[in-house]
Amino acid sequence: MFIDVLENELAPDWVGVSDLDEEAIQSTLQNAIKLGRMKKPTLTDSESVLRGLGLLDNERLMNAAVVLYAKSERLFSSYPQLSIRQARFRGEDRLGGFMDNREYWGHAFDLLKRSELFLLDHVPISGRVVPGKMIREDYPLYPPLATREAVANAICHRDYTIHGGAVEMAIYDGRLEIVNPGVFHYGITPEKLIFPHESRPWNPIIASVFYRAGVIEKWGTGTLNIVEWCKKNENPSPKWEVRVQSVVTTFFPSFFYASGKRPESRPESRPELRPESLELEVLNLLKDKELCKSELSLALGHKQISGGLKKVVESLLLSEKIAYTIPEKPNSRLQKYRINSKEPA
Repeated sequence: MFIDVLENELAPDWVGVSDLDEEAIQSTLQNAIKLGRMKKPTLTDSESVLRGLGLLDNERLMNAAVVLYAKSERLFSSYPQLSIRQARFRGEDRLGGFMDNREYWGHAFDLLKRSELFLLDHVPISGRVVPGKMIREDYPLYPPLATREAVANAICHRDYTIHGGAVEMAIYDGRLEIVNPGVFHYGITPEKLIFPHESRPWNPIIASVFYRAGVIEKWGTGTLNIVEWCKKNENPSPKWEVRVQSVVTTFFPSFFYASGKRPESRPESRPELRPESLELEVLNLLKDKELCKSELSLALGHKQISGGLKKVVESLLLSEKIAYTIPEKPNSRLQKYRINSKEPA
């Protein structure tokens, strides 16, 4: 039986904490404490964390908890809308067929991760050496921070009562589209998104947890950041529109590509940087943001996580220049890295 997922309503009584991804719950807690968006609680078991995040009502899980952390496969038949569809099409429309076609079911944090990995596989990066600079400037076809923000917004603001709906990511030869099931609410229009506007999320509980985890910011700055990131990467401003009960965000290729300049190298063939240069690039990337290995690889322009990157990360950890975000679980799939604020011993 499909469930009408209104985030503040109770999940079925047969759904328990054991059906959720407890590692992702603990990762949310760690990030929220580190960002100062949540005080360290006395009790840190998953049920207590969920209570602190406002995801329990009278000791029952709310639907928001399922959207954010669903893991058990037995939830799929009742919550099929917790999914993302991804495709790389040949040409400018869907008639040319697929070059790649994927669909995943899972919780919000996992779907966001899946979207980043898909873009890592399909978005090429062009680079150029600028006189007077040691580090080459890279220009992805689409800026990863902007596309990640757009996917996060889609996951937060979509209409989960649409059972057959899914967040969609479609890459064509000349554009990238991110489709969010649902429509604009509270007087928001596409025209207002490029100016400062009030933040009134359709799913405020889900958005609040994403905010505490550091995935999104509040105050209606997400779309403004997207426009700014596109500008810095030499992309045209994206376009927002409503199509058949869905909000579509369209990104257009960087001017660096549109000008006809070919990439110096494709992600799959780009040569490795010297270790010392790669170390500088990794430290530079971690200055303002915590990143996992796949995100570092994407930012560096590599299609896969290279052996050289793994060695540099290990070296930086040993020298205590960087640190784990989840130090108690070094091999966690949610592990990221940050600049170490402590001086090496």
